[in-house]
Amino acid sequence: MSYQHLSVQTENRVGWLEYNRPPINAFNWEMLREVPAALDDLLKDSQVRVIVFASAIEKYFNTGADIRVFDGIGTEGISEWVTICHGLVSLMRRSQKPLLAAIRGIATGGGLEMVLHCDIRFASSDARLGQPEINIGFIPPVGATQALVRLIGRSRALKYLYDGSLVSAEEALSLGLVDLIYPPERLHAEVQAYAESLAQKPAKALAAVRRTITEGGGMTFEQGLKVEFETAVSLSGTKDFSEGIQAFLEKRKPQWE
Repeated sequence: MSYQHLSVQTENRVGWLEYNRPPINAFNWEMLREVPAALDDLLKDSQVRVIVFASAIEKYFNTGADIRVFDGIGTEGISEWVTICHGLVSLMRRSQKPLLAAIRGIATGGGLEMVLHCDIRFASSDARLGQPEINIGFIPPVGATQALVRLIGRSRALKYLYDGSLVSAEEALSLGLVDLIYPPERLHAEVQAYAESLAQKPAKALAAVRRTITEGGGMTFEQGLKVEFETAVSLSGTKDFSEGIQAFLEKRKPQWE
C-alpha cells in the first residue's frame, strides 16, 4: 500500500517504516492512523523478516503530535487518539518479527514513544531525544509511561518526564533510552546490516525470544517461567529445531524455513 505520511520500503527482507510528513514529522490524525496500518502490512508480508522504524526527513525523526490537532480536542478526541496509540502499542508488543529503531535528528513526543516498544534502538550521534508533554500539561500516551519505567527504572523515568527537556544521544545512551550510537552517515547502513543478520536467523526462534522477554518481563518470575516452558516445548516440535540440531552435528550451515 501507499501512504500519505509514511515511506514504506523493503531492503533485502528488512522492512523500513519511515515517518515522512515534512517539515518536522508532526502527527496529524491521518499520519497517526497510518502507522499501525503500515506496521500491520509489514507484519503480514512474508518477505519481511525484520522491521525498522525510522524517518525519511534528515533532521527530524519525529516531533510528536501537531499541537494544532490538540487545540480544542476535548476528552472524547483524546480518548480516540490514545485508543489508536494503545492499539499500536499492542500490535508492536505482539509482533513476531524483531522491531528496530533508527533515530536521527530531533526525536520527541509520540514518534519517539512508539520506538520505546522496539527491541533495539540505534541513534545517530547528532540525535536529541525528549518527552516534552509536561510542558503542555499532558503525559506521553503511547505506552511510554509503562515502557520507560521498565527500560530505565522508576526514578530515572520520573525525572526524565518531569524535566521534559531534550537529551543528547550520549545522555540517552547512559539513561538506557538508546542502545547503540553511530555517526549520522553510517546509521542506515549499520541498522540495515544488523537487521539483515537477524533476517538470516530462524524466524520462529526469534519470535520465541521476543515473546518470552516481552511478555515474561511484565510477569512474576514464576509466570515468566511458565511462558518459557511452553515456548521451549513448542519450539522443540519445529522443523527449524530439527534442522539446527542436524546442521550442528553435520558441521554445516542450517537451512531455515
